[in-house]
This record gives sequence, C-alpha cells and structure tokens, in this order.
Amino acid sequence: MERRQSGLGTALREAVLAGVRGLGLAVLVPVGSITLFVCAVLSIAFILLGVGVFTTPYVLTAVRAHADRRRLLAADWADVRIPSSYRPFPPDLRRGVTGRVERCALMVKDPATWRDLRWLLADMTAGWITAFLPAALTVYAVEGLVIAAGLWHVLADTGYWYAFVPVGGQASALAAGALGLVLLGLGALYGPALLRFHFTFTRSVLAPDRAGEMTRRIAALTESRHAAVDTSASELRRIERDLHDGAQARLVAMGMDLGTVEALIERDPAKAKAMLAQARRSSADALTELRDLVRGIHPPVLAERGLGDAVKALALRFPLESEVTVDLPGRAEAPVESAAYFAVSELLANTAKHSGADRVWVDLAHRGGALRINVTDNGSGGAAASAGSGLSGVERRIGTFDGVLAVSSPVGGPTMVTMEIPCELS
Repeated sequence: MERRQSGLGTALREAVLAGVRGLGLAVLVPVGSITLFVCAVLSIAFILLGVGVFTTPYVLTAVRAHADRRRLLAADWADVRIPSSYRPFPPDLRRGVTGRVERCALMVKDPATWRDLRWLLADMTAGWITAFLPAALTVYAVEGLVIAAGLWHVLADTGYWYAFVPVGGQASALAAGALGLVLLGLGALYGPALLRFHFTFTRSVLAPDRAGEMTRRIAALTESRHAAVDTSASELRRIERDLHDGAQARLVAMGMDLGTVEALIERDPAKAKAMLAQARRSSADALTELRDLVRGIHPPVLAERGLGDAVKALALRFPLESEVTVDLPGRAEAPVESAAYFAVSELLANTAKHSGADRVWVDLAHRGGALRINVTDNGSGGAAASAGSGLSGVERRIGTFDGVLAVSSPVGGPTMVTMEIPCELS
C-alpha cells in the first residue's frame, strides 16, 4: 500500500512539474520565437539594402542560441536528444567589414540556418499548442481544486465558467473540483508524455535529416581525428620540453655534482659532504617534477578510483566553492575517462578565470548510453560569445569520441555547459 501511494505521489509530482514546464514554454515560445523569426526575416531581406549584411550574423547567432537552449531543455526535461549541425566557421575568418560580410554569407548558406527559421515558424504555432497541452491538464486541474476549496465565493457572481461548468455555488464548485480531479488524473497519466511529445516534435523539425546528419558526423569525426593527432603531437613535444628543461637538467646537474664529489671526497670531505646534500636535493626535485609530469598525463586517482573520485579530487583543489554529484554505476573505458576528466578540468579553469562566479556545480551521470556531464556556475554569463577560447578545445577533445558539447550562457548568467560522450560502463 505504501509503495502504491509513493508511486501515485511521484506520478502527480511529475505531472505537475510537466504542467509547469509546459506553461513556461507556452508563455516564452511566442515571445522568443515570434520576435526572432520577424527579426531574422527582416534582417535577411535587408541584405539587399546592405544593412542586413551587418545585422544578420547577430540575429542568426541569437536564433542559434535560442535553438540550443531548446536542445538543452529537451535533454534535461524529456531525455530527447536534438543534434546540432551548424557548419563551423573557418579558423582564418577575417576581421573587419570583409569578415562580417563573409560571416553573413556563411551563415545564410548554412542549411541549419533555414532549419532554424522553419522551426521558429513551427514553434510559434504547433509548438505552442504541444507545449500548452500538459499545462492544460495539470495547471488547469489545480484551478478546479482551488475553486472547490473556496475560490467559488469570489467567482460566484462573475459568471465564471470552469471548462463547461458554470461556477455559481457550492454544488457547481464541487463539480468543478471533480472535473479538476479527472483532469489531474489525466495529467498524471499523460502530462510527461505530452511534454515529451513537444520536444519530439521539435526534434522532427529542428534536427537534420539522416543523410545530412551522417555527413556532419563524418566531417566532425574526420576533423576531430586530425585535431587528436595534432594534440597528441603537441603533447609529446610538451613532455619532451618539460623533461629536457626540468628533470633531465636536474639529473645532469646531479651527475656533475657526483663527479665533483668523487674528486673532492679525499681532499675536502666537508665540501664533498655539502655537494652530496645538494645532489640529494636535486634528486628529490627531479622526482617531484617527474611525478607532476606523470600526473599531468594521467592522474593516479583517475586510474585507481575512476572518474567520479578524480573529479571530486579536482574540485577539492579548485579555488571556488564547488559541489560534485556523481551517479555512475560503473566505469567507462580509460580513454573516455581521461578525455572527460581533462574536459572538466579545462571548464573549471575557464570558470575560475573568466566567469566571476563564486560557486560551481558539477554533475556526472550515465543515461541513454552516454556519459553526461553538466558544469554550472553562478557567474556573469556570456561564455557562448567567447566560445573560441577553451570551449573549442574541450569540444575537440570529446569530439574524438563522437561527443557533443552545448553551452547555455545568457548575459547575467548562469552558465551551463553540457557534455555527452557515447560510451558503455563496465
């Protein structure tokens, strides 16, 4: 009996939550989608007049941020994955007027831009209806219960109708409450599914077709493979440089000191003793540098205890207040764990340097065959506008494993960076 009541309570909570989220979408969809659609159409039309060349990149960037925000909500609220297929800008894109014209041309030629505009048109019509449905079943049901609880006293003389029930007295209020209970039951059964239907509809319009998605994935994997090779080569050069300038230099100096000790041990024992102490310090420093170098390649705690504990250890050394939540029933393959660890490390470093935050939350979980990592801070936002810094490196790192990265960082904050890496846990 207790288990059945607990299940009913969970279903009602999920239904109410789906209704509130659907109501929020129903309120925000017309504001965001209609405004951006009108601005985008006008800006593209004004390209012929020359003005749109300068305004279109900014407007389409806002459209992409709006679409990416919906992708994040789809993943968080309904576990619906909507891939992003925007063509990357060339790294040698010029600055100034010429660069703006080139950026405008690249964005207008991108098929994903026209999918976004088609989605905005669908979102403000059918999308609004599908978002409002779970709210109609749950939030409206709560209204019927409130009317039965006593609100009918206020509404009795106003000619108010609750659905098809005219609210005019206690009996009609109880009828409204009964209808509210029926709607609440329907919401408990179908509310979350209706919210998921909204995001499924969004995916059907916003996601690329199968051929385009395969082309994008092949191009992304090819690019990430080249980036991985370049990163590996630069990492080898860094290790060689650190060994040459650090531990190797100390070992050479220690060898020279031991040679001097060998020459002085009979003629000047005191000086030889001092030289031996210096050689011992040099050996300790060389060992410390070697340990730091190995830790930079693959932290021991990552190999011994897994990604969750490694990220917790990383957070302990982080200068800001942090909270780490881990829901990993097993371990991923070592290369995936290593990529995820250093991606989180890079994101935390960016947060400390640029965000102005004083608190960070890191969530690790495995859902739907993918390792999902959220890094959220309460900083000033605006990270998406400067995504060419550490975020591009993080995207390349996880892209080697067909991973994806999404950023939600409105001006004023908060900033949420979501990473997903397909993998299986052992």
